[in-house]
Amino acid sequence: MNNREISEIRRQFRADKSGISHVRGCCVNRNHEIISEFDQSLGLMTEDETEEILALLRKTLSGSSGANLTNVTFSTQQVQESEEHKLLTALRTSALKDEEAVHAFYEKVAKTLSFDANFLIFLAYDSYDMYSRSKDGEKGESTETFSYILCSICPLKPAKSALGYIYHEGKLGNIFSDSVLAAPELGFMFPSFDDRMANIYSALYYTRSKADNHEAFADAVFHAPLPMPVTAQSETFKSVLAETLAEDCSYDAVQSVYGQLREMVDNHKASKDPDPLTVTKQTVSAVLKSCGVPEERVSTFEEKYDEGFGVGVELSPANVIGSAKFEVKTPDVTIRVNPERTDLVETRVIDGIKYVLVRADSGVEVNGIAVTINQE
Repeated sequence: MNNREISEIRRQFRADKSGISHVRGCCVNRNHEIISEFDQSLGLMTEDETEEILALLRKTLSGSSGANLTNVTFSTQQVQESEEHKLLTALRTSALKDEEAVHAFYEKVAKTLSFDANFLIFLAYDSYDMYSRSKDGEKGESTETFSYILCSICPLKPAKSALGYIYHEGKLGNIFSDSVLAAPELGFMFPSFDDRMANIYSALYYTRSKADNHEAFADAVFHAPLPMPVTAQSETFKSVLAETLAEDCSYDAVQSVYGQLREMVDNHKASKDPDPLTVTKQTVSAVLKSCGVPEERVSTFEEKYDEGFGVGVELSPANVIGSAKFEVKTPDVTIRVNPERTDLVETRVIDGIKYVLVRADSGVEVNGIAVTINQE
């Protein structure tokens, strides 16, 4: 699924649009035991409660495509024969009414996840009527129905008592709550919504953390390979680049590589292309060559790329360059630079001493105090 398709589904998670009539699930304790189940009709809940549940489910389709959201692909053999695909299909085709399938899914998930607190497995089914649109944007007739299931895994945080006003008793007192439902840590949508059609060969997988993709859960539910977590991608790329450049790993070389990758990301955003941007080993090799890296070191990079990421693996440059910052560190000083203004920093050797220089034309502050730089 691309960003446009994800956004289209997310927009349906409103009380006046959603086709979700009820949610069901179970509570799992730290020992992987199912301790209670629930099946609640949204029609019997207050408007605020319904909106909060839909907002929670909507978060399972949030974050960055290629980072928090990953397309998981099933093989043809899996679709035809595998138990994992049959289970997901049974949940969807029964609209979560197949009790045997639902409880088999609960048991499978409960065994694979571990949190510091109890957690809820949320399941929802939706049937989305897709409408045609005229050239002027007017909604036409329903052309097709897309049905899917959504799963959210939400930790339960113990709630603290708080002093409040108890209306029915007309007095102040401590108000207690069993627990508070936290935002989803992971979840998925099946099947994918590709080209505005159901794709039973794919699911959209969500993880809140960019450091942990909950591989055991994904293996149990999908039994399909996942890309390396974003944090690991960034660290692996740093390691491969440092080993490749070796003694030629200068500030200018690193700044140039990261600068070109960031430019690709910025250009992709400006183009508003809904499909995620990816780069191949050859793309990064071309960047290295343009930075003046010798041919033999580029060959070394390609070998280490395959060792670190796998042969033929494509990467999101946004994942590789990490967060929206550019950092220069020494053992005692850290300089954070606007990624778009890395030209303000340079390295230089003066009288045999190495320096990192930052151009400071105006707006210099020390602990929040505006200071001037003397001409001398």
